[in-house]
Amino acid sequence: MSDLSWLSRSALLIGDGGIQTLQNKHVLVVGLGGVGSFAAEFICRAGVGEMTIVDGDTVDPTNRNRQLPALATNHGVQKAAIMRERLLAINPDLKLHVVADFLTPQRCQELLSAHAYDYVLDCIDSVTPKLMLLTAALQFDIPLVSSMGAGGKMDPTQLRVARLPDTYHCVFAYYLRKRLKKLADASSIKAVFSTELPDRNSLVMTDGSNFKRSAYGTISYLPAAFGGVCASVAIRDLLGMPVPMVKRPPGMKPPKKNGKPTKQGK
Repeated sequence: MSDLSWLSRSALLIGDGGIQTLQNKHVLVVGLGGVGSFAAEFICRAGVGEMTIVDGDTVDPTNRNRQLPALATNHGVQKAAIMRERLLAINPDLKLHVVADFLTPQRCQELLSAHAYDYVLDCIDSVTPKLMLLTAALQFDIPLVSSMGAGGKMDPTQLRVARLPDTYHCVFAYYLRKRLKKLADASSIKAVFSTELPDRNSLVMTDGSNFKRSAYGTISYLPAAFGGVCASVAIRDLLGMPVPMVKRPPGMKPPKKNGKPTKQGK
């Protein structure tokens, strides 16, 4: 019998029944960067009994400004391995599965069919693998929450939760909506996004590796705030608690300029 006394403060809030409910859940967290690393830790600290974490990347010096696994002492080490050690140090009784791989279409199908997940946290920051995961999670009918773009933004008070079609002022969400619009059930995706317009002056082009051609500048706390909101949505859903969601402002449509949406309409 596991010692759950370390969760006594949580039990004051959600009750012993809530703790037991979370103990019996299996949560999948894909992406262990600035958003996913914090989301995974929050899920673990909430008392979820089984987790699968997925990330094929290693720590880079530029990760240290925002990612939980990144330290000056572990450059080049797999993020999944670092998070494994950290999560098990928090809860040694956690049933933890670690997948140190990048997602491909085949790997995504294998991943989602490997276990009976109760919830999926999509914390991927590249469009193509994110689309693969979202499409597969919908196919397997697994409840999920998806993080939108955290880059180029400074104000955590502007984070919101909405159905994917109701997101706005987020370039990342715009491209996902565009690519997923033919999927009838895409409207069931809960999305965490910011209503703050991104600072386009912080955008830089990358080498295109791992499906990522560009990136916005980031500040230390904003991805962590996204991770906290994602974890909160998952935990509340698992406990059967309400998750209030915003609606897209009436009449807001993506205005076009030279065939592309303007920043106000995204």
